[in-house]
Amino acid sequence: MTETVTILTAKLVRTMDDAVPTGTGVAIRGGRILAVGTPEVLAQTYPDAETDDRYADKVLTPGFVEAHAHMGGLDSPYFVGYFPRTSPDGTPLPGAQSFQGVLDALKAWDADLPEGAPLMASGFDTLFFPGEVLDRHALDSVSATRRILVIHASGHVATASTAMLEAAGYDASTEIEGVVKAEDGFPTGELHELAAMMPFMSLAGLDLSKGLTNEKGMYNYAADARNHGCTTATDLASFDVVRPGGLDLLAEVTGREDFSLRLVPATLGAMTKSAEEAEQMAGLLSSLQARATDKLHLGSVKLMLDGSIQQYTAKLQEPGYVCGHDHSIWNTDAETFRAQLSAFHKAGLKVHVHCNGDEATEVFLDTMESVLAESPRWNHRHSVEHSQLTTRAQYKRMAELGMCANIFSNHIWYWGDQHIDLTVGTDRVQRMNAARTALDAGVTIGLHSDSGVTPLDPLATASYAAERRTPTGRSWGDAEKISVKEALEAITIGPAYLLKLDHLVGSIVPGKFADFAVLDRDPFEVAEPKELRDITVFGTVVGGAHFPSPVLAAA
Repeated sequence: MTETVTILTAKLVRTMDDAVPTGTGVAIRGGRILAVGTPEVLAQTYPDAETDDRYADKVLTPGFVEAHAHMGGLDSPYFVGYFPRTSPDGTPLPGAQSFQGVLDALKAWDADLPEGAPLMASGFDTLFFPGEVLDRHALDSVSATRRILVIHASGHVATASTAMLEAAGYDASTEIEGVVKAEDGFPTGELHELAAMMPFMSLAGLDLSKGLTNEKGMYNYAADARNHGCTTATDLASFDVVRPGGLDLLAEVTGREDFSLRLVPATLGAMTKSAEEAEQMAGLLSSLQARATDKLHLGSVKLMLDGSIQQYTAKLQEPGYVCGHDHSIWNTDAETFRAQLSAFHKAGLKVHVHCNGDEATEVFLDTMESVLAESPRWNHRHSVEHSQLTTRAQYKRMAELGMCANIFSNHIWYWGDQHIDLTVGTDRVQRMNAARTALDAGVTIGLHSDSGVTPLDPLATASYAAERRTPTGRSWGDAEKISVKEALEAITIGPAYLLKLDHLVGSIVPGKFADFAVLDRDPFEVAEPKELRDITVFGTVVGGAHFPSPVLAAA
């Protein structure tokens, strides 16, 4: 039986494909795109087609692709970030715009929680409160008995209360890199990077053996993506593919007709601590790729080198941090990293490596060159994740090595002023998140949010790379601006290529999935890049299925 052809009409179809850049209709069959054109010509080509005019006054673009985000773990309802945001389920999270406001919010939540329950909050960033210190004493002023853990906005630093430190067995005798100590030798409560932070996760109520994902969290993530026009997204530090029952959950939920997202989980290969462990995980992940589906794409791995620039834990080359602070930590030492990269590369997997600082990027490039010499592999597309201080010379090497860059352009907005004043200074900011340099060097780029570090909103993410202005209007250097078209490519076909999915998503061309973002206007026609942030998203189409956002439902 021949499947029905449907012609979706639109005010405009923006394909992100230069061969046929626009149309006013798109023909769909079996969840795939047949053709783009005018409704009249499409109806002549497919005379038995049904016409669907629900988007006749809307603009269709390819569904946006978010190549670096996190499905769970950083979206606590106890949010103390500086910028207000909306949780994936639509709940407003006002955050806290003063240090006292942070403590007041924690006290209010403490009063509502049952005795003995831990309190884990997220989003705090000390850079917005100069002179204030969130240490164990500050948290003890909230409660002297409750186990409290505050995850900082970057996800690379946390602060624990005294009760939480005691529960973890941390005291003056603790010798773990990243555990900050006071003059008396006792931990201050501040914890830098994974080795120091991980023992507290289960105490805060996160059982990593069960992953960070559940059915409700998956639907919340998909709804958040839908509300912002995103049809494909990663979970870029997943435990679920390799934990017992985790892959079954991912496959079952993504396989449902009402699930509105193509999911790309990247397993946290940084968990491996030896060549043997890395090879074992690589073999397991390779064997599981047969379970991939149209809405569950497997075969990606996440590795980690350095930390966070705004937390001073990222690895920077000279001249380093302008303030003189440097708490930089290698999350993975060079020998272990080489063993990891080699194992996953040889297994044919796609590798994403967290590199905020340029020194971390240099280590990745050196290791990549060595691994490729030992095990040549074309079309690997391994990517530098965040790539915030990657230099011109490094981008040229990346192009030569066949690598991609996933650039964290949201930093231009969320920490733009702070990076100028407190971390790298005016000169290096102008070279930071250098999308223009990357493209000119021939490197394919994506732009990302790192949700929940910053909100998942691809149009906003694109606007920051094209505008390069902070919330106070200060410039991040016009030389690294990219055009609106290039920015839109970096949230569609660019990240699709980076994820090795550009044959399936990222543009509206025959044969690809019928995945669209439904917008109120043409993003190519904004007068200024910042207007991308004002475009209304009415929902998405995923494989020809319609997922209206609350905005459209209320219309």
